[in-house]
Amino acid sequence: MLTTRATAAVDVTRAARSSKLSAVALLIAVAVLTALPFLVFSTVTDTLVNLFVLVALASMWNLLAGFGGLVSVGQQAYIGIGAYSVIALADLGVQPYLAVPLAALTCAVFALPTSWPAFRLRGDYFAVGTWVIAEVYRLLVVRVDSLGGGSGKGLTGLSGIDQVLRGALTYWVALALALATIAGCYLLLRGRLGLSLMAVRDEETAASSAGIDVRRAKQVVYLVSAVGCGAAGGVITVSSLSVNPDAIFSVQWSAYMIFIVVIGGIGSIEGPLIGAVVFFGLQQLLSDYGSWYLVLLGAIGIAAALRLPRGLWGLVRDRTGLSLFPVGYFVQKRDSDVVS
Repeated sequence: MLTTRATAAVDVTRAARSSKLSAVALLIAVAVLTALPFLVFSTVTDTLVNLFVLVALASMWNLLAGFGGLVSVGQQAYIGIGAYSVIALADLGVQPYLAVPLAALTCAVFALPTSWPAFRLRGDYFAVGTWVIAEVYRLLVVRVDSLGGGSGKGLTGLSGIDQVLRGALTYWVALALALATIAGCYLLLRGRLGLSLMAVRDEETAASSAGIDVRRAKQVVYLVSAVGCGAAGGVITVSSLSVNPDAIFSVQWSAYMIFIVVIGGIGSIEGPLIGAVVFFGLQQLLSDYGSWYLVLLGAIGIAAALRLPRGLWGLVRDRTGLSLFPVGYFVQKRDSDVVS
């Protein structure tokens, strides 16, 4: 006698059902953002450049600390190196917009030898050490007269471009930077290196005993973070048309990155996105309140750390199950009939 019974089978996939719908929504959003210079006034796009820079910086810090376990307060070193590289290359005749990716590569050249002494430090010592390294680079830059010394220097090479066109080009370069950093993090974390990084973050000794090349994984993520921060520094330069060493090497940049990631959710690609939007909105709303602006930001950061340990995106994900950039695996059940 034949009987039919239902059994539950499972499929293991890299994307949830909601991820496919969110991918379509993201493509539409990217298309709208790309066309924005044709739809709104330049004041809007000029302001959004700052948002895109914050997204890129926060994504790079989150990659370094949230996935690699390397808590740094010195990534402003590469923001400054990237900014000054654009200035130096422009003085040599390189078109400033083309100098931005070259500045990012310059940061990789500096980051490789910098990582050798930095990785000899652990935990809090690594965080403080990266801050010291950033200060060393600032002190070196202010002693180079051709880079303007302590007073900084203006950017050359953009004076012949129409102001409206220049604003649109800067906007597109900033948008490309934000998209590139998000896509780079996503592709990196979906591979074997991403699994290695998270294993190193959770327990470095156990990861090493499992055969993971800990030093190589940390070095790769450190270089990638330096490249992204350097490109962001280059975009800041072409946007502001000048650079000042005290401002561009300021530890305030690291404070911004940490705040954004804590608010949005550390250890997720979506966290820096939502955190950057929230931080950007707070900047626009509270910037006229003087010192109270910083007090309110600090209070919000403390409240988020205490009440939302996984950030705003962690709260959204727990309630909706939504994942815009899935880097793990999903188990989906499917029913099937078995005849016996």
